Amino acid sequence: MKHSIKVLIIDDERYSREELRHLLKEYDFLEVIGEADTGENGIMKILQLQPDVIFLDIEMPKMNGIEVARAVKECKHIPLIVFATAYPNFAVEAFRHEAIDYLLKPFDDVQLRETISRIQRSLGIPTNGNQPNTSPPSKLAVEGDDEILYLQPTNILYVYRDERYTKIVTKEHLYETKTALKDLEMRLKEHSFFRIHKSYLVNLTYVTRLTPWFNGAFQLELQGKKELLSVSRNYVKELRTRLEL
Repeated sequence: MKHSIKVLIIDDERYSREELRHLLKEYDFLEVIGEADTGENGIMKILQLQPDVIFLDIEMPKMNGIEVARAVKECKHIPLIVFATAYPNFAVEAFRHEAIDYLLKPFDDVQLRETISRIQRSLGIPTNGNQPNTSPPSKLAVEGDDEILYLQPTNILYVYRDERYTKIVTKEHLYETKTALKDLEMRLKEHSFFRIHKSYLVNLTYVTRLTPWFNGAFQLELQGKKELLSVSRNYVKELRTRLEL
């Protein structure tokens, strides 16, 4: 018998809500039943939807996450609380409000899996066999200045860091995001991406040529692109292993 766990996400940042919803979709026994962008709306949604667990940001305008947690104790149906925040300094106060866990942004897959197992144990739900879906996420969510873009990983040729921005090069366009390269690397790890340099990730599907350069480094050519990308000598051996039959 499959046990469904009802989840409510409360966070004033749309991108954070989107990212967490995206990650939780990998667990087919979790059902995200709603979102709230303020603490006040979060309380209303808790009363209306009666979730089993809430993922709660702390730093929010007007009513912050700690105040929401305090108000939740007055509810007839009290959900489990997971604080999900970018600030580690609230952890002690958060656990005073009987939080079941404290997740730091950007979210780590392993930490999230441990949090979900802890939720299951608290709800008396067996954890055996409850693993995230094996299929990788269908699209990559990328935060722009005033929008969230959803890109097909198969259309991405390479990704690189350029000063304050991370650039994503697809077959047709160039996109910019402030998301760190290491975070994109984590999200793309189930696809054919490989780090060839401290500032570059490439989609191995589009590699057509590898040419020796100097001091053990190589240059890499991608299908449909004239520019050559530098491969650090530290990554050459593993890159060839990944590319060759």
